[in-house]
Amino acid sequence: MIDVYQASSQARVNAALEPLFVAPSPELARLYEAMRYSVMNGGKRVRPLLAYAACEALGVDAAQANGAACAVELIHAYSLVHDDLPAMDDDDLRRGQPTTHKAFDEACAILAGDGLQSLAFSALLDPRLSGVNAEIRLRMVTALASAAGPAGMVGGQAIDLGSVGLKLDQQALEYMHRHKTGALIEAAVHLGALASGRAEAAQLAALQTYARAIGLAFQVQDDILDVESDTATLGKRQGADIARDKPTYPSLLGLEAAKAYALELRDQALAALRPFDAAAEPLRDLARYIVERRH
Repeated sequence: MIDVYQASSQARVNAALEPLFVAPSPELARLYEAMRYSVMNGGKRVRPLLAYAACEALGVDAAQANGAACAVELIHAYSLVHDDLPAMDDDDLRRGQPTTHKAFDEACAILAGDGLQSLAFSALLDPRLSGVNAEIRLRMVTALASAAGPAGMVGGQAIDLGSVGLKLDQQALEYMHRHKTGALIEAAVHLGALASGRAEAAQLAALQTYARAIGLAFQVQDDILDVESDTATLGKRQGADIARDKPTYPSLLGLEAAKAYALELRDQALAALRPFDAAAEPLRDLARYIVERRH
């Protein structure tokens, strides 16, 4: 079922994203081409899926969360463009294709990332994409800004860069990844729930518990795949974390213990969804998918 849900959700968010990359003038054509390249060249669309599934869990059609889905994917894409730059992780391959700075150039890639970040907030505020009232859209913008900025993803990236060659304990490693990876995954679920226009405090709290668990599980599984998978399957350089001497869950816990921890986090996520009925089944399927995926 997850394959069918993923395909339909990918098609939905791609259709909503595509019009955002129409250059308003010929002078901006190359910039918009780089932005489009960075977003529309594949990707699992996990964050949009989570936004849609959270909205559906509250009994509302997924299309109501188009703004949330676009926004989290645009922020994610911008972060990858900048992560891949020579000054950061210096990667040449992303989703099986040359990274944006290789397909264009470094300056264009930096500007494309900047443009995608701004575009995310425009999408979130667009009433054609977010059908909720202005008060809820303001709550969504505040949540996304916190998750994407220095208190969230950017802060986690800074910790990550400062941790190369260090031996972190599990608490420090989780602090880093709850910011670098987890914050935007949590935001995807939170924004999707807010987009429903029906989210109550108890439901938001349960969904936050779910999202915190899968946000960390996603990173644990990423670390496992960096050890077990290959470049062709991953679509990016396999073994990159080991080569850079970055702290990872397999290096800290051991490979088998890291796998067991991923399953423990999945079970925590599923337990958090007990108050929800069958409408939350896509969220349950996504929790399983995150720790079972092979790329």
